[in-house]
Amino acid sequence: MRREGIWHPRLIEVLTGLGHTDLIVVADAGLPVPAGVERIDLLWSRGEPGFLPVLRAVLAEGVFEHATVAAELADPVAVSGLAAALGPIRRSSVPHERLKELTGNARAVIRTGEATPYANVVLHAGVAF
Repeated sequence: MRREGIWHPRLIEVLTGLGHTDLIVVADAGLPVPAGVERIDLLWSRGEPGFLPVLRAVLAEGVFEHATVAAELADPVAVSGLAAALGPIRRSSVPHERLKELTGNARAVIRTGEATPYANVVLHAGVAF
């Protein structure tokens, strides 16, 4: 049992196993997960857990050097919350179709209960040195 941080056993195992440039996706409830990519479903109802709390928890567990988001994300709460959560992490936006293609290379897709359209982020793992 951990005192702090993420307690979900499989999620913490995946996060601690990331290597430099590995991809992990934090997604809304509707993002399709390509065959062969692990899906970690955290959702239990609409909106729960939310995208931003899960993203903040994931970011606290690792080192990430880049984030890719969908250009179509327009919800002002999601946009500002995402910017605040990512802080100094470099980010880029791509069309949603391209973001879905990137998920095919991810170690895992973490699905939240988020119902905000395009509330997805591909995190690119960095290194601590």
